[in-house]
Amino acid sequence: MRYSQGYGSMGGGMRGGGILDEFKHAFNRPDNGLVQIILLNLVVYVGLIFLRVILTLTGGGQVYDQFMQWIMLPAAIPEFLTRPWTLVTYFFLHERFFHILFNLLFLYWFGKIIKEFLGGSKVVNLYILGGLAGGVFYILIYNTIPFFAERIDSSMMLGASAGVFAVVVGAATFMPNYTILLMFIGPVRIKYIAIFYVVLAFAQTTGSNAGGELAHLGGAALGFFYIKQLQQGTDWGKWIHSFFDFIKSFFVRQPKVKVSYRKSTKTKSRSTSSSSQSTTAKSVDSTSQEEIDAILDKISHSGYESLSKEEKQKLFNASKH
Repeated sequence: MRYSQGYGSMGGGMRGGGILDEFKHAFNRPDNGLVQIILLNLVVYVGLIFLRVILTLTGGGQVYDQFMQWIMLPAAIPEFLTRPWTLVTYFFLHERFFHILFNLLFLYWFGKIIKEFLGGSKVVNLYILGGLAGGVFYILIYNTIPFFAERIDSSMMLGASAGVFAVVVGAATFMPNYTILLMFIGPVRIKYIAIFYVVLAFAQTTGSNAGGELAHLGGAALGFFYIKQLQQGTDWGKWIHSFFDFIKSFFVRQPKVKVSYRKSTKTKSRSTSSSSQSTTAKSVDSTSQEEIDAILDKISHSGYESLSKEEKQKLFNASKH
């Protein structure tokens, strides 16, 4: 069986309370999508380790292999149609330590940039949409390019690399001149890091990990176009949060709100005042958006370091909405 994985590399006190309390605290904090994704990947990784060891020691090694085939993404379309959930489950799976280590390091480094300027929700959007795009691209290429014809039936994929690449390229697209320090190299703009890894992934699409590299490219393309659309005012990931809110509605009790109406002789004047306030608010929103667009243009041309303290604060405040 051929497994495709995604890899990346880059140089660069515990608090009291139970582990479950720590996880609960991390998930309950607002705008904390980046940490939540990292924790989910770690929990699944540790869970698979325990499952593999226990089943192997008890003679159930084949059961573990069958379980993994049930949640990894198959390249063959007939198999995928019987397990469509694998388009999501595959990008939370890791079996090798260095595989998950480099993926999560990249996710953390570049995800922090997205979170700081656009908010944690955009990190979640990029990760999930990138994973979906990488999986679809993987299946599409394996079933249309003759070079992969002999590999289809034995090829399956796991790993977060497609989602991670979406975050990396998304950050580089949004702030191409943002500079970070690399060990032994020095300051490097993130656009060059993203370009290097995209080119490297393309060069390895005919190698033993072709599936993983194809997923890299699919995720990278999604990250680029997602940010471009976001800059034009379109968020491709709105449905993701609508879906999560729908799921939460089954577990979180909503407060009952009682609404009453009392007729007043001042209704007309209040209505006029509200209309005036609404017009003023729209004007402020319009001005605010124009300011943010100007700040983003400035970042694109001169880098984040060129912003004044006031401009940085405005961008940070805008990322919360």
